[in-house]
Order: sequence, then C-alpha cells, then structure tokens
Amino acid sequence: MKIRKITRPPVRRRRRAGAADPAAIEPSIKSIVWEKLTWINIEQPTEAETRYLAENYPFHPLDLDDCLSRIQLPKIDEYEDYFFMVFHFPVFNPDARVTTSSQVSIFIGEDYLITLHQGNLKPLVSFFKACQSNEKARQEAMGRSSGYLLYLVLDRLVNYCFPILNKIGDNIEEVEDRIFGNRPKGTVADVAIIRRDIIAFRRIIKPQTEAVETLEQKEWPVFKEDPEIYFGDIADHLRKIRDTREDYKEVVEGLSDTNTNLTSFRTNEVMRVLTIIATIMLPLTLIASIYGMNIKLPLADSSLSFPLTVFIMVCIIVGMLAFFRSRRWI
Repeated sequence: MKIRKITRPPVRRRRRAGAADPAAIEPSIKSIVWEKLTWINIEQPTEAETRYLAENYPFHPLDLDDCLSRIQLPKIDEYEDYFFMVFHFPVFNPDARVTTSSQVSIFIGEDYLITLHQGNLKPLVSFFKACQSNEKARQEAMGRSSGYLLYLVLDRLVNYCFPILNKIGDNIEEVEDRIFGNRPKGTVADVAIIRRDIIAFRRIIKPQTEAVETLEQKEWPVFKEDPEIYFGDIADHLRKIRDTREDYKEVVEGLSDTNTNLTSFRTNEVMRVLTIIATIMLPLTLIASIYGMNIKLPLADSSLSFPLTVFIMVCIIVGMLAFFRSRRWI
C-alpha cells in the first residue's frame, strides 16, 4: 500500500460551476446530488468517462489513468483539494473456486465523492441504487459530508468480505468431514484449492488494512468526521478478517498434514493386507508348483493325493495366520 502527499499539484482545469448533468454527456456516468454533496458512480470506466472527469474536476492525469488500470496497487494520494484512493476488495469466482480482486478507485473532495469500479461489487452497486431510489437512504448517507459517505461505502465493502470468508470456512468444514469420514477421494485437490483461496484473500485484504489504518490515524482536511471513530471501526473489521483468515490458514495446514498422514496410514494398511496375502500364498504356490511338475512324485498315483495336498495347504494357512496373530501383525 502506497501513500503519497502531493502539496503542489500541476495546474489543471477546475470543476465548472453549474456543469451539465454527467448522465446527459456520458450515459454510463450515474450521479446523485443531495444539498451540496454529489456522488458520481461509474461502472466499467473507459477513456470517455475519464475524459469527462478531466474536463470537470481538478484531477491529475496519472490518477485518471490509474482508474483504467486493473493492476494498480492500493494507494492513497493526497492533494491540496482532493484525495485519490485505490482499493481492492475480494470477489468470489464460483467457476474457478477462487477469490479474485476487484479494484475501486475513489476521488473525494469537500463536496463530492466519485467511485469507479467494474460493477461486480454488489454492496457498492446496491448502495448507490438505494440512494438513487430512496430519499431517506439518500438523506442518511449524503446529509453529513463526503467523508461520512466514504465511510459508508468502505464499511459496506469491508462487510462484504465476511460472507466470502464464511464461504471459505464452510469449504474447510466440508473437507474436514470428508477427511475424517473415510471419504478421502479428491480431498488433496480440495485442500489445495482452499489454500490457494486463502492466499489470494490475504493478498487482497492485507494492503486494505494498512490503508484504512492510515485513514484512522491521521487527520485529513477533507474529512469533517472523526476518522478515529469511523475508520477505526472499519479497521477493527479488517483486523478481525485478518485474524479469522490466519485461523483458517492454520486449520488448512493442519488438515493438509492430517490428510497426508491418514492417506499414508490407509496405504500402509492396504499394503499390509496385500503383504500378508502374498506371504500366505507363497508356500501354497510352491506346493502347487512342485506337484504341477511332470515328474514322478510321492503319492502322485494315490487317490488321496489331492485331499492330502489341500489338507497340507489349509494347515499352512492356519499356522501362518496363528503366527501373524501371535505377533499382532493382524
């Protein structure tokens, strides 16, 4: 996570007073206005949307380029009259059975909040639609300040991590039941998938924790709310997520070791049974081979040769089983 303070940004166009409705210029740009606060939400931003922002807001061109990048690292850039933030939040991909990251770029000034994302973060999409359609929700969310609105947005995105984390926990419990329920088929692959999911989740969440802790610990001129109270609450949630993820990591590592040990034990059990069978069959095979030779043998012409041979074989089997039993090999 990177934090930069730019005290003298380059000269750029300032926001035009009485600018036209952004939706009339770019239909993909949705906006909500409540009193002096404006919330602009852009899903799947392109150069057309960033061009509109460049013409109407004092944003650095490099910040606008970062909004179009899918590999931008989380960061907070502080300018004289606005902040630019980049966050990544987890989104579970059911097809690949792994958690992937979705980028959210945020511009925040004294009287506006602008969010740019890919549209796959359900809490952010539903929150914006609720503010659009419900006047009470719009008043509660936008009736205080842009900093409070930022807190509500981040709070919903962070809380969205818990269902994904709970899904990982459910997968761990399912694999655990299969490991100890004598249904080991496919558990090695499932454990590997869960471990990959936890690593991906950690890669996404760790930088966000550092960024929110920075918001919690520092006074920001743009924010009118107490950052220690509001962003401290979000930081607590992220720390809880981190601790839960660490617990899951330890559980998965333990399950992996347990599954390996149980698999080795089952393999040894099978090999032990097969070894006993092969050992018992060895003298029987020797007797059958001897009497199968085309030479003159004792009792070869007797009518009792076959029953006697079978009797000897049975005695050998019983004797060997008794010997194995006395040694507690079976």
